[in-house]
Amino acid sequence: MNAPTIKSFKKIIPMIYAYTTPNDISHRGWTKIGYTDRQTVEDRIKQQTHTADVKAEILWKGNARYQDGSDETFTDHDFHDYLTNKRHVERKPKTEWFHIDGDTSHQYFYKFTERDFSNVQGNDVIQYELRKEQQQAVDQTVSYFLKHGKGSEFLWNAKPRFGKTLTTYDLVRQMNMKNVLVVTNRPSIANSWFDDFDKFIAWQTNFKFVSETDALKNRPVLSRDEFINTISDGKEYGQIAFESLQGLKGSVYFGGNYDKLKWISELNWDLLVIDEAHEGVDTYKTDKAFDKIKRKYTLHLTGTPFKALAKGKFASDQIYNWSYADEQQAKLDWDENQEGSSNPYGVMPQLNMYTYQVSAMMADELKEKVKLDDGDQVDPAFDLNEFFRTKENGKFVYDEAVDRFLDALTKQEKYPFSTPELRQELAHTFWLLNRVDSAKALAKKLKAHDVFGEYEIVLAAGDGKLDDDQLNEDQLEQANEKSFDKVQRAIATHDRTITLSVGQLTTGVTIKPWSGVLMLSSMKSPSEYMQAAFRAQNPYTFDRDGELVQKQNAYVFDFDPTRTLTIFDEFANNLLEKTASGRGTAEEHEANIRQLLNFFPVIGEDEDGKMVELDAKQVMSIPRHLKSQEVVKRGFMSNFLFTNISRIFSAPNEVREILDGLVTAKKEKSKKSQSSIEGAEDVAVNDQGEVEIPKERVIGKSKDLFGDKVYSEMGQQAIDVVTSTDQTDFKSAAKEIAKQLNDSVGKEVVNRVSDDYGLSKSEAKRYQKQVEKDTEQAFHQLADELNDKKKLAEVDYKQKQEAARSENELHEADQEYEAMSEAILQEFTEKARQQVQKTVADTPANVIERVEKHQEEQKMKNVEEDARAHLRGFSRTIPSFIMAYGDENLTLQNFDDYTEDDVFKEVTGISEDQFRFLRDGGDYVDEASGEKKHFDGHLFDEVVFNDSIQQFLELKEKLSDYFNEDNYEDIFDYIPPQKTNQIYTPKAVVKHMVDDLEANNPGIFADPNKTFADLYMKSGLYITEIVKRLFQNEKMKELFPDDQERIEHIMKHQVYGLAPTRIIYLIATNYIFGFDEGLKNSVLGKHFKQIDAAEYAKNGTLEEVIQKEFGGEK
Repeated sequence: MNAPTIKSFKKIIPMIYAYTTPNDISHRGWTKIGYTDRQTVEDRIKQQTHTADVKAEILWKGNARYQDGSDETFTDHDFHDYLTNKRHVERKPKTEWFHIDGDTSHQYFYKFTERDFSNVQGNDVIQYELRKEQQQAVDQTVSYFLKHGKGSEFLWNAKPRFGKTLTTYDLVRQMNMKNVLVVTNRPSIANSWFDDFDKFIAWQTNFKFVSETDALKNRPVLSRDEFINTISDGKEYGQIAFESLQGLKGSVYFGGNYDKLKWISELNWDLLVIDEAHEGVDTYKTDKAFDKIKRKYTLHLTGTPFKALAKGKFASDQIYNWSYADEQQAKLDWDENQEGSSNPYGVMPQLNMYTYQVSAMMADELKEKVKLDDGDQVDPAFDLNEFFRTKENGKFVYDEAVDRFLDALTKQEKYPFSTPELRQELAHTFWLLNRVDSAKALAKKLKAHDVFGEYEIVLAAGDGKLDDDQLNEDQLEQANEKSFDKVQRAIATHDRTITLSVGQLTTGVTIKPWSGVLMLSSMKSPSEYMQAAFRAQNPYTFDRDGELVQKQNAYVFDFDPTRTLTIFDEFANNLLEKTASGRGTAEEHEANIRQLLNFFPVIGEDEDGKMVELDAKQVMSIPRHLKSQEVVKRGFMSNFLFTNISRIFSAPNEVREILDGLVTAKKEKSKKSQSSIEGAEDVAVNDQGEVEIPKERVIGKSKDLFGDKVYSEMGQQAIDVVTSTDQTDFKSAAKEIAKQLNDSVGKEVVNRVSDDYGLSKSEAKRYQKQVEKDTEQAFHQLADELNDKKKLAEVDYKQKQEAARSENELHEADQEYEAMSEAILQEFTEKARQQVQKTVADTPANVIERVEKHQEEQKMKNVEEDARAHLRGFSRTIPSFIMAYGDENLTLQNFDDYTEDDVFKEVTGISEDQFRFLRDGGDYVDEASGEKKHFDGHLFDEVVFNDSIQQFLELKEKLSDYFNEDNYEDIFDYIPPQKTNQIYTPKAVVKHMVDDLEANNPGIFADPNKTFADLYMKSGLYITEIVKRLFQNEKMKELFPDDQERIEHIMKHQVYGLAPTRIIYLIATNYIFGFDEGLKNSVLGKHFKQIDAAEYAKNGTLEEVIQKEFGGEK
């Protein structure tokens, strides 16, 4: 055990200083003005001047904190901007040297700290130069847009502090754009867009900033009308228009209800910028709004640390990535002398990952809860969602284990809350779970806990599991805002808080005080995982106990190492085209992991449970090592050993026959007489191993079930419903039509399909709900589309009424509106009829396809489960093979070389050739077509297989000394019962048998002339127990004081054994002589032989055989 090194915050003293170099002529009349918060001013200046052998004269220094009562801090960037923009002091490009003397600069510093701008004149005029990474983003985007032309889209996947607003403005200037629209899901970031425009763009371009959003109501922006008045002077102007997504969707021109923003819908935009692209997208309303914006190019911006949008929508050349590793490398490489200012990335904390195994923490509690011989059993020790699952009464299923978990976090040295010092560093943390009921149960436990009870517990969760399909975009945003306010209030009023969430607050919000994230759910998505992990990586400076401290490290604590390290691997490699989705070599993957580890160290448990920093090789190997531990623990009857199971669906019959030859590891309840593997060829799967129902099957079935006159007439009646429905309100009309359609056609379809397929009531109900949802959605969208047209017609009518100057014009407006309303009504009627026809025609096929697909998926699952059960029947024999034949060179590839062919077949049920076909694949002739085809094989995971063999060998070596009483288990605890007569007598039973032998024959183990035989050995346990009793007997010790002499006497003169088969003979003798190879070689053929005593016992000739084999030594 060792305590984690957790240091979230460091003390800082932010200082601004000024110095000159009297002996350097080039700087005469110039003053260097810099910043430091970690070193003293003297040390910082010495660091800057020591290489140049320059004498420095300090002119002044002062605290970088405002003196206006706010006590806020600032950096040299702020003071430099003040000098150049407000005081118009000349600055040497890309340096910190200013053409000003010490006294004047000191006076300006005092005024700046007091925010005294009374005698400052002139507008802000700030030149900018893009950083290298910003320039790369612009260059790539310009190149892509020019190459692909109108309609092209680009994504900047850049972490916060990249400077996306200024970089976007530069892109606009580079491409000579005139009309730019910025839309964001977060109106609060409007100020950053205007600030950068005001500082860098307004004074040197003809652009104007146009916005009417409330977030900018107190800023000097132009309304649309004001912009129109501005451009009336005949000059050529451009516009940066800013609008919130909420505002856009509220406009009647984008599907809302308010007459506003018409000009946005009418204008042809050069560029649409969608800021915070990961939020508020992929919803019907959002897509509808964006579809109505006419534009040439689209730029998506996201602040998430992972390319959540990149899957499918963007190709690699459509994305510019600025990742966490990029940021931390830039932080490391920043050279103040070259860049001319302090490090902008210096405030970004480093992430650190601590990963623990729940199974190690909870070994005692969870051991009895899991059936170790069932490869498909969910193990709470390896599945966090299962571990934190609750019962109907709201309590945890593994209630005592959760108590132990919380106690371990706070009392065991290596866990993050185990000392008051650690708890201070993790004063405010974010805990992520899978379900709301789990979060609620954990909140109760935390409040009642002796340590966590001192924390304010914030439950940022609703009443159900917060899946995206349960809350619409507005509800999600409101829930996020509500939770955000809750957390902020709690932090403001409590020294320590824990926020429990099931998905809220993972994107789009910044809670600066959080310094740690606890992953208590089994989320597998790298993007979701990393979004949550980065919640703690925000810059934060605050006063703690009278000292100013700054966040330097943020921590992620995970309790599923296999998942953690797999995601870490994906995070390191999936952002790069060369290694994404498994591409690239192992060496390239390792190099990427090594680079990320430089800035994102991972601390995990070694074999002794000690916390150590992992290297790249360990990150890649530990997940498989943990799987292998589980394989060994389950006697090799684990699904971790198998892969590519879906290949059996396209495999030849031979493969299924081979699998059928493997006896399953346990008798299945209500097992069908025919193996489900034999149905594999009938499962409808495509080349990717996914269920795909042939269209002709669906069409044929649909015709059979719905080609009758009754259904046709029912469809016609449904069409007639359209004309009989009151259509004054499209929404109500659509709802009514959908209801009647569902009540008639929908129910009829589900009833017929249900009867034909023999569906249960609950299944039929589920399909009925799906049909209703589809129908309602289709008609809702139709009503929405026509309502949008109706609202636009009403707006146009009102405008014409207001503009009318005569009765004739009013009358004309009335007629136009009536004609337009009638046309829209007719369009609704016609489109509703068409939609009814489509629903009547499509619903049967849709339902049939769903039912067929579900049944095929169930069939596929059953076949795969059955295949794994048969493969487990093979894998359970592996420990026996290792015991009999194994050495450190044994692998999956040479497994068949180690054994005799007849022994392999006898033990496993299949031949070595058949095993090779499963392992390696091979060519075969298709029975139906006579074609030569190839089966890929590779049904075993080679990496896990080989690693498991090595772990078993290590365990065998560890337990080989059966004289060691500290070994409370033996290697046979890890060997399951076999298909053959290998059923091992448990160690406790063997001891009891030997105890009885001694009780009935007192002093039997004190006699060096007594002989003992096991005439039907299985494991050798009986003989080893006899050997131990003889070896440890006090009388024997007197007769043979030398340990080696005593054991040799016992082995050469007192113990004998017969084994019925070759493999049992090898297993037993390897175990008996595991502690001394030399002794084994001298005794083996004389005292231990492969003879099936049972056969001779039946014939009554056993005594003769014993006499013959062991002679006078009987």
